[in-house]
Amino acid sequence: MQRVFSGIQPSGVPTLGNYLGAIRNWVPMQDEHECLFCVVDMHAITVFQEPQQLLAQTREMAATLLACGLDLAKCTLFVQSHVPAHAELAWIFNCVARLGWLNRMTQFKDKAGKDREAASSGLYVYPNLMAADILVYKATSVPVGDDQKQHLELANDIAQKFNHDYGVEFFPRIEPHILGVAARVMSLRDGSKKMSKSDPSDQSRINLNDDSDAIRNKIKRAKTDPEPLPDNVLGFEGRPEVRNLVGILAAVTGTTPDAVLREHGGKGFGAFKDILADALIAHLGPIRSEMLRYLSDLPSLDAELRKGAEKAEAIARPIVTEAKRIVGFLPRA
Repeated sequence: MQRVFSGIQPSGVPTLGNYLGAIRNWVPMQDEHECLFCVVDMHAITVFQEPQQLLAQTREMAATLLACGLDLAKCTLFVQSHVPAHAELAWIFNCVARLGWLNRMTQFKDKAGKDREAASSGLYVYPNLMAADILVYKATSVPVGDDQKQHLELANDIAQKFNHDYGVEFFPRIEPHILGVAARVMSLRDGSKKMSKSDPSDQSRINLNDDSDAIRNKIKRAKTDPEPLPDNVLGFEGRPEVRNLVGILAAVTGTTPDAVLREHGGKGFGAFKDILADALIAHLGPIRSEMLRYLSDLPSLDAELRKGAEKAEAIARPIVTEAKRIVGFLPRA
């Protein structure tokens, strides 16, 4: 069975975009692959985090993933910092990766912004930690979006150089896990921008912990235009907000934009927004309830995460131990 690894940062409650674009697609993977899902709190501190908030958001993210359908009987869910093997292998990879490779990483440039010299060294080398996250389990498949493909290429470069330098065939090649068509959810205030947790306006997004009233109000205020809904997808041209709202309804009802327009084409947005809000509330309401249930019993949630870390450590420990033998930290068995 193929081993799949994926990580997600504890940077606040996921949005509808995070859910439809990634998290929801993790659920069926549990039935077909050996899956390890990780809340990557070590990546989070590449920029300063208030400690209590980081802990709260780590638990919140774990509760959200469970509420969205991750099954602890089918997958391993854990917190990155609870498995020391990640940091141990990351240091080895810091010494394998070349500065020239890291200089090409576009995400560092984006995140560091104009004040590059003030960025943390962790932010600069975090692609090496990302490679360690995957290869410490010898995972061969990672679900990635377009913005992460460059990091996957770097991880393969690091694995190849490690193998070459030490004359071994130890780390495998990693392949991107193709999830099929993922919903691309845009801002409710600007259909040309992705829905984002970092947007200053909470009205731009649906959060997975929004209650029914919040969802209905946000959809009611979502940007549209004066024209009625088009009869087919060709009518999306120049109307990004319309494309977005129709796409959201299609995604949460398990249909297609074409099918939505066959039913609602020609109608005004007042009635359509009510239908969309109803569908979102029906779909997300159970997730919110489950999330709150997990967060109401933190000792039990922490216990499950400890079990997950123990399972992950049992896989990672012999791999990182052998890597340490290969580089000369330990005697050969």
